[in-house]
Amino acid sequence: MANVELKPCFLTPKRIQPEYPLFVYLPGMDGSGQLLRSQTAGLEMGFDVRCLAIPRQDLTTWEVLTSNVLDLIHAELERSCHRPVYLCGESFGGCLAMNVATQSPHLFKRIILINPASAFKLRPWLTSLSQLTDLVPSWFYDVGALGLLPFLASLARISSSDRHELLKSMRSLPAETVNWRLSLLREFEVEEERLQKLKQQVLLIAGGSDRLLPSVSEVERLDNILPNPKTLILPDSGHACLLEENVNLYQILEDHEFIETVKNSYASRI
Repeated sequence: MANVELKPCFLTPKRIQPEYPLFVYLPGMDGSGQLLRSQTAGLEMGFDVRCLAIPRQDLTTWEVLTSNVLDLIHAELERSCHRPVYLCGESFGGCLAMNVATQSPHLFKRIILINPASAFKLRPWLTSLSQLTDLVPSWFYDVGALGLLPFLASLARISSSDRHELLKSMRSLPAETVNWRLSLLREFEVEEERLQKLKQQVLLIAGGSDRLLPSVSEVERLDNILPNPKTLILPDSGHACLLEENVNLYQILEDHEFIETVKNSYASRI
């Protein structure tokens, strides 16, 4: 935990599987990486999983965050090179994933974007409202997190323990960090020309019942830009869809032929 407070790092599951492709998950605005826990066991069937954790006090730019993530990935590959890397970004992490992928487009075998918060600008009223958060007293964030919960998740589809963890993660960020990361979303932009250089398959996943962001519209926009996209709309899912009990990310990747059977061929080289 001390390292997380100092600088971004990868959270590593108990099972280290260097013979599998590396799966790098970039989390939502809470930055904890802890909310992937309901998906980790499934993903470990075919991946060596790493979750980015961003310090609660981190106020760095997109450029610095992007550089930090790439440094962490290269450090992993130094330990076990020549294996494919899958990059997965959710919400805020979807924006970061686009920055990371376009900065080093040849590093990744596959890319997954889940309700990417690049949709933030598609709701001008949300952009305007976010600019007023500096005027909100810090104590209000704790209360406001509870009011925001129904917009962030389809609560009926999430277990009570995961609802608790989601609320805990939302409340864990200082007001200054919330304001800073909202400002990052307001300024986020990736040129279409850079996205068009991503020749690998990109799976775009959107919650059809996302009440926080127009995620369906955003994945449709990205589908028209990226050279090799696949799009999946989860009709009943909300913004935090990976917490939902009926959403299995590994099964989704299998169903969309997004997982290469590379374990045996890779293991023979190490």
